[in-house]
Amino acid sequence: MNNETAYIPVKEDFVLAPPELTRSAVKESIGGVKHETVRRFFSNKSSVLGVVIICLLVLLAIVGPYISGHSYDDQDLTRANLAPRVPVLASAGILDGSEAVPMTSGYITDNKYDELGLTNEYYLFGTDKLGRDMFARCFMGLRISLIIAFAATAINLLIGMNYGIISGYFGGVTDIIMQRIVDIIGSIPTLVVVTLLMLVLKPGMGSIMFALMLSGWFEMSLIARSEVLKVKQLEYVQAAKTMGAGHLHLIFREIVPNIVGKLVTQIMLSIPSAVFLEAFLSFVGLGMPAGTCSLGTLLSDGFANALLHPYKLIPPAIIMILLMVGCHLVAEGVKKATE
Repeated sequence: MNNETAYIPVKEDFVLAPPELTRSAVKESIGGVKHETVRRFFSNKSSVLGVVIICLLVLLAIVGPYISGHSYDDQDLTRANLAPRVPVLASAGILDGSEAVPMTSGYITDNKYDELGLTNEYYLFGTDKLGRDMFARCFMGLRISLIIAFAATAINLLIGMNYGIISGYFGGVTDIIMQRIVDIIGSIPTLVVVTLLMLVLKPGMGSIMFALMLSGWFEMSLIARSEVLKVKQLEYVQAAKTMGAGHLHLIFREIVPNIVGKLVTQIMLSIPSAVFLEAFLSFVGLGMPAGTCSLGTLLSDGFANALLHPYKLIPPAIIMILLMVGCHLVAEGVKKATE
């Protein structure tokens, strides 16, 4: 015979937890998820390396033009085409301002610093054909390229994220119409759109931002839409909808926080793409006007003098490579941390 007393439910067993306790539990759970995501990101050495590279480049873009003691736009034709000269290494015969100049009979070693009597002058990256300091110009060019890239990416995020969220959230006829618009506009190659715009618009920073804005939000909108289509079917979103949550609450409190990881990944990939596109436009003469400096104009000038003075091409190329590597490492780290 079973002597155990059968359990009889009572009213007190079904009392809901106080709202304060529920909210604190939710905040604690969200905080734990964020802490774990950050921990996983910084436990990845390549992600940390990417953050260090980006922070270093941003810092140099801010203070770099003032480190060398020479202005990025001061011209002195008597100091044109000086080779790199570094104070610490010059005494050891390395980067002491000497360069091998090609002649019809071979190469000769030339040091214009000695010829001009510039014994106490140092140009870390050398000078260009107008005697302007390449070190200051490289990091001023990095600053301009980053401003263009960050501004264009921010605008693309604002437009593309909202467009994709609206399309994916409401679905149905709204989604069909909005996606057909994306298909039509996105079928035109980005390079063609940007090139035609730059042929019509006046060269400058604003024109490049506008061209990048018109051509860069499509991919952001597609990623936002695909993530919304997945997240809006999850149980917690359906539960919030059942409890009477409105559209704005569902979008900005339930859906957007859970697609941020994918958007951040796309942002980190969009920045080097924008820098590369700006560099391409400036390289072919459709970007920044003559006299200004960006990574694209510096690469264009360096390429034109690559055979005679290769030091003009190497620094901006290395800076661009480091920027792209850093952004891709951070994007990969965010992707792994949010999976």
